[in-house]
Amino acid sequence: MKIKHAGVAVLLATALFVISGCDQAEKAAQQMLDKTAESAKQAIDDTHKAAEQALHDATGRPVEKEQPEQERQESSSHTI
Repeated sequence: MKIKHAGVAVLLATALFVISGCDQAEKAAQQMLDKTAESAKQAIDDTHKAAEQALHDATGRPVEKEQPEQERQESSSHTI
């Protein structure tokens, strides 16, 4: 009977260990996704700036000033 109880305890401990490992993997994946999203946002911003500059160079029109960072973040959080 003791062996059966020990086996159940080992099984439960193993399950908890696997679950905690899954939590760590999930946190790592979320961090990676956050970094990837930030890199993609930066690439989009850089592309936008380059397109504005190219438009200015082609037309001679002045480029409109960008919104301040805080306003841009507020407007982007409303669209999500």
